[in-house]
Amino acid sequence: MRRTKRYPVRNGNSLWQIYQTVPFWKVFKNTIIILIARYTPFMGMKNWLYRIFLKMKIGEKTAFAFMVVPDIMYPEKISVGRNSIIGYNTTILAHEYLIEEYRLGEVVIGDEVMIGANTTILPGVEIGNRATVSAGTLVHKDVPPGALVGGNPMQIIYTKEEMDQRQNSILK
Repeated sequence: MRRTKRYPVRNGNSLWQIYQTVPFWKVFKNTIIILIARYTPFMGMKNWLYRIFLKMKIGEKTAFAFMVVPDIMYPEKISVGRNSIIGYNTTILAHEYLIEEYRLGEVVIGDEVMIGANTTILPGVEIGNRATVSAGTLVHKDVPPGALVGGNPMQIIYTKEEMDQRQNSILK
């Protein structure tokens, strides 16, 4: 199971009770900031908006591509290391609203990570340094450092050790 904290709800599904869990004005402000950042072509401006207004932790030289959507309700639970790339139209979630509960979890993306386009990252996962996530992947569990992962459900394609062995055999 991912590292999420579970909060049970009563009287119907949790999404109907959303403003009992997160303030309306926070969601409204975050929506405006995310919409602006999704369409701006300036990497520095996106990072500034995310850091200042959404309280996300973002390392130097990290790039969020066009149309990326960080969590609208709990963006402060997302951290991205330095020199990482978050691909086109990727969604990073720190919450899940379910029928009888909602869950919150930190998302930690390491340094020099490459996230392919149209990826969805679920709450409570950690993506290790120098990992690569292929396009269209559903990241539902941790990604080891240096690994190449892909698919839905996500699978490890190569670990760092396997990639090092392949490179060594090619160089021989």
